[in-house]
Amino acid sequence: MSQKEHLILGIESSCDETAAAVVANGVRVVSNVVASQVDIHRKYGGVVPELASREHLRQIVPVVREAVGQGSISLSQIDAIAVTRGPGLIGALLVGVTYGKALALALKKPLIAVNHLEGHVHAVFLDAHATRRQPQLPAVCLIVSGGHTVLYYVESQKKDGAQLFSYSRIGGTRDDAAGEAYDKVARMLALGYPGGPIIDQLAAHGDSRAVRFGEPKMKGNPYDMSFSGIKTALLYHIKRNAELQPEIEVRREALSRGDRTAAALLPHSTQPTLDLIASFQRSVVENLVSRTLAAAEARGARTILVSGGVAANSELRRTFESGGANRGVEVFFPSRALSTDNAAMIAAAGYPRWVAGLHENSSLNAEACLSLS
Repeated sequence: MSQKEHLILGIESSCDETAAAVVANGVRVVSNVVASQVDIHRKYGGVVPELASREHLRQIVPVVREAVGQGSISLSQIDAIAVTRGPGLIGALLVGVTYGKALALALKKPLIAVNHLEGHVHAVFLDAHATRRQPQLPAVCLIVSGGHTVLYYVESQKKDGAQLFSYSRIGGTRDDAAGEAYDKVARMLALGYPGGPIIDQLAAHGDSRAVRFGEPKMKGNPYDMSFSGIKTALLYHIKRNAELQPEIEVRREALSRGDRTAAALLPHSTQPTLDLIASFQRSVVENLVSRTLAAAEARGARTILVSGGVAANSELRRTFESGGANRGVEVFFPSRALSTDNAAMIAAAGYPRWVAGLHENSSLNAEACLSLS
């Protein structure tokens, strides 16, 4: 490790991932540890806030210790502690914020508050630095996950030698987040939780043009999105096609036996079901891509950033890359590992705030509905 490197310890606990990471100078990942709660929440088909908070309490200390240990450093070598302030589940956030405050006080280190959404933006830049293909700002950024689907215009500004980002909201979902719609559809079709990865893999075996879902017509802001109607249309399709019900029950039994992979569920999925899955995914992806490309064109942005858990979706990546190339727009994604919630992105976002002297004190509190600006 170079003597000139400054180390930020990041802590992330906004939803159901207890995560800690050490990042050097905001660009080099020294360690990145994530303790997932998927197995805990799977039987409920979604995150149960109270259970998430309890699990964060159990995991936060060992996860931070592991992140520091993987980096072969001591806590005394950390220059600052960056913690997710919000948005997210309030109980889950409070675990990370409280622990971060206590650690900063004990170590006499600066405390940095980070917006979870800004963390997702910095995840793109973390990977871009590693590949030496740096996104140019201003850019349009789509953050798309189980809890968020929102478009921002991102600009850069200098403050005390630090490059900070500023954000203006362009549009977003008016109902379900895209990832939430994936999970709900997966629950309807007995595909397990989380639904996104399974639907993505099974969609490759279907005809994405077989079932038509109407494009949501949005009044007012043309860059707003909606996924509730697509989800409801799929529900009615299942009710109209009673022959789909027996295989749903067969898949539900397979899930109860622990057969949760796409390979295990594929033999229990008929072609009409696979076509339905592929058509649903195409409808969601086209909604996301068309709104984002239109926003970039309207703003004159030549760069698009896509981050969040749904950014790992293979069809979304292909469609964005194709659409961006056709319009002369560069599209950047984080790696799949950094697309989902992690603490490396929090540490990376915290670094320029530390450089700029944007430190917090013991009065810092979590904000479940924190906005990004």
